[in-house]
Amino acid sequence: MGTYALDTGTGCVGVVMGHEGPYVQLRPLGGGREWDCAPELVRTATLAERLSAATAYANARSRGEAP
Repeated sequence: MGTYALDTGTGCVGVVMGHEGPYVQLRPLGGGREWDCAPELVRTATLAERLSAATAYANARSRGEAP
């Protein structure tokens, strides 16, 4: 838990929060609602993917689009 992961089905990076039944639960980098992802669609996010997601969140936050 706490690992950065990529949901290859959606292309979204999230933080692994746990497992519920057969699914991995991911939460967006800036917080928010968790989503379930099939384990075969989850892999560890690369550094470039993590930085890209963090930059996108910081930009959205500066525009007032994210908390």
